[in-house]
Amino acid sequence: MVDTLDESSQDIDGETTSLSPRRRTWLLAVACADVILVISSMVALNAALPDLAVETSATQTQLTWVIDGYTLALACLLLLAGALGDRYGRRGALLAGLAIFGVASLAPVVWDSPTQIIAARAVAGVGAAFIMPATLSLLTAAFPKSERNKAVGIWAGVAGSAAIVGFLGTGALLHYFPWQSIFWAFGTAAVILFCLTCTVGSSRDETAAPVDWLGGGLIGAAIAVFVLGVIEAPHRGWTDPVVLACLVAGLAITVVFTRVQLRRAHPLLDVRLFRRPDFATGAVGITFLFFANFGFFFVSMQYMQLVLGYSPLTTAFALTPLVFPVLILSTTVHLYLPRLGLRAVVTGGLLMLAVGLFCMRTLETDSSYLSLAWPLLIMASGIGLCTAPTTSAIMGAVPDAKQGVASAVNDATREIGAALGIAVAGSVLAAGYQHTLAPDVDAFPDQTRDAASESLAYALSVAEQMGPAGERLADIAETAFLHAMGQAVMVLSAVMVVAAVFVAVWSPGRDGRQSRPIRKLTSPR
Repeated sequence: MVDTLDESSQDIDGETTSLSPRRRTWLLAVACADVILVISSMVALNAALPDLAVETSATQTQLTWVIDGYTLALACLLLLAGALGDRYGRRGALLAGLAIFGVASLAPVVWDSPTQIIAARAVAGVGAAFIMPATLSLLTAAFPKSERNKAVGIWAGVAGSAAIVGFLGTGALLHYFPWQSIFWAFGTAAVILFCLTCTVGSSRDETAAPVDWLGGGLIGAAIAVFVLGVIEAPHRGWTDPVVLACLVAGLAITVVFTRVQLRRAHPLLDVRLFRRPDFATGAVGITFLFFANFGFFFVSMQYMQLVLGYSPLTTAFALTPLVFPVLILSTTVHLYLPRLGLRAVVTGGLLMLAVGLFCMRTLETDSSYLSLAWPLLIMASGIGLCTAPTTSAIMGAVPDAKQGVASAVNDATREIGAALGIAVAGSVLAAGYQHTLAPDVDAFPDQTRDAASESLAYALSVAEQMGPAGERLADIAETAFLHAMGQAVMVLSAVMVVAAVFVAVWSPGRDGRQSRPIRKLTSPR
């Protein structure tokens, strides 16, 4: 018989006591499997884009939207989906999300034009928006507060490692099967997880407050427009009118959303939570953590595949050292966080991440794997120190009845940070590559020079057809790319230092207080 969580099973502190330890462990396992599906889907198709382009004749813009359509739909619906789960049942939201995700994932097997694939990926993002917040809010509702940090730490560690699972799975599938196998795998996984999710209990907000549809629409529009501008920035340039209009409009709608939320009796998100040091630290920490994480993935995967010559599967294996420190430090967060405090742990983690990124500048065109592995381990330790504490800070600052919305804030900051990281790293990489390459390719024909300036991948493709002269072009392009990659990781590293300073000043320490006195804040409703 399936355990269910309702108001009668909770005490006045919101702790759930009806689930046995075995049931809670099973719920944790299912929730972690569900979140692996969502996050691995964010990165899985990157390695399949070359094959997909050849077979579908997709343009570069269409290929970009095969990836970004999923992320955009996921990001802009997270808060509303989390609120619906809180109000009507978190397991129901999770099952609905899995059903939508599964159908959308299988659609490209039948309808495989570029436009149809982009549409299917966007619908899969809608399903993912219901899955992500429900997994975490189910856990925080099911586990008593004495065990909650440990459960959240395990969830966060799995979520932080899921991208590597996506890389490994994609690499293995493409090694033996065509690109359609990725969609078969996601569709099949969704069906299996749907069945497993039916065996876990549900929970919901018994206060029956109405869903703030206006707030959901405003924040969804704000995130969608802002992220759209961020996505377009590397291609159009940050000063392009369309990009600037999207960024300004996104921020303007956010201001309107904030004013609306402050006046509502039952807001979608009580924005005064951001005045709480723990909640603000969690939101800022996760945003910049994923900013660095996905910015690093963007540049490092190109380096490994184009410069070092790794295959997609070899690249995935090369990134696996990231997994172990992240999992170990996330699953043991309940041991060190109470002793050290949020400020010391997150500040230290961000600084370690900055050091690891800075050390990436030592890589050369002929570096060994060991030269790559030791900075990776430094970065992974920083990621592990930040991942679970920031998530726990967000979830712990919000009442139990609103855990779905809190989880959605946690997930939305991840998506926005990831989009910003890819955009900033991509822009710096492209500008640095073209600037460094330009003086050295003047002697080549205009057509060759223009093609080489597009990207390292284009330069190497052209070089293969040029005979002996191609070797020189390849060397020049690889050197320019390495210089640009150094600039990109320097920018990412500098941003991490700035984030660490903010956390060191604003975050509460072990005693629950900030490092500087501030006026007392009223508790959010």
